[in-house]
Amino acid sequence: MAWFKRKEKGITTATEDKKDVPKGLWYKSPTGKIIDTDELARNLWVSPEDDFHVRIGSKEYFEILFDNNEFKELDAKMTSKDPLNFVDTKKYSDRLKDVMDKTKLKDAVRTGVGKSKGKDLVVCCMDFAFIGGSMGAVVGEKIARGIDYSIKHNVPFVMISKSGGARMMEAAYSLMQLAKTSAKLAQLAEAKIPYISLCTDPTTGGTTASYAMLGDINISEPGALIGFAGPRVVRDTTGKDLPEGFQTAEFVLEHGFLDFIAPRKELKDKINLYIDLILNQEIR
Repeated sequence: MAWFKRKEKGITTATEDKKDVPKGLWYKSPTGKIIDTDELARNLWVSPEDDFHVRIGSKEYFEILFDNNEFKELDAKMTSKDPLNFVDTKKYSDRLKDVMDKTKLKDAVRTGVGKSKGKDLVVCCMDFAFIGGSMGAVVGEKIARGIDYSIKHNVPFVMISKSGGARMMEAAYSLMQLAKTSAKLAQLAEAKIPYISLCTDPTTGGTTASYAMLGDINISEPGALIGFAGPRVVRDTTGKDLPEGFQTAEFVLEHGFLDFIAPRKELKDKINLYIDLILNQEIR
């Protein structure tokens, strides 16, 4: 005879009264480490267990780089159009509307101007959440305008890249941004204003082929994927096995395409140090 009998059959708790575990309480890194998300946020979204740098967006980078998170955003309302009336699995215009509603971003880059360690700094930062950080006409224009602001006000310029490459829904309009941004950076160099390029995970495609590799100092976060085509494409094209760690920041540094790798906790200090050294001014 069973020692326990259910008096009432079935589950009687109403659906609206059921308790679910909230999403996002824990984060699992690629190495299998489980981290509390609040602790992860306090650690600048770097896993304390294995030093894995979680992808973050412009909001978090601005918090890291600007003093007291105080900055002015330039061209905040600029949005992409659909000049080609492009359609793949859905209309490009519909895709833009959906991603703007989902991410609350206007496009894949934001430009902020504020103080960093007490001195003015212009920061253009890409957001991978917006169509894979793809580079369209608005991305190129906002970067160009950010550079113009730096030249006009004689303020150092920082570019934070995080991109899957050109936005092919805009075809040639997208590809034109490689030349456009490169030309603007040449003007910045002529004005002798420092340009620091920070490559984060991932920095690929046309972004790598243009402004991401044109810095006075090119730096990266640990473990970031940096390359023109992805490892799978390179492997399939060459028909050869790739070296261990191929296209990681550490591999790229070893082969001379980066100057330094800076952990996220050191970004603010390192970027301002490089600017002070370039300008031959007192180290802050």
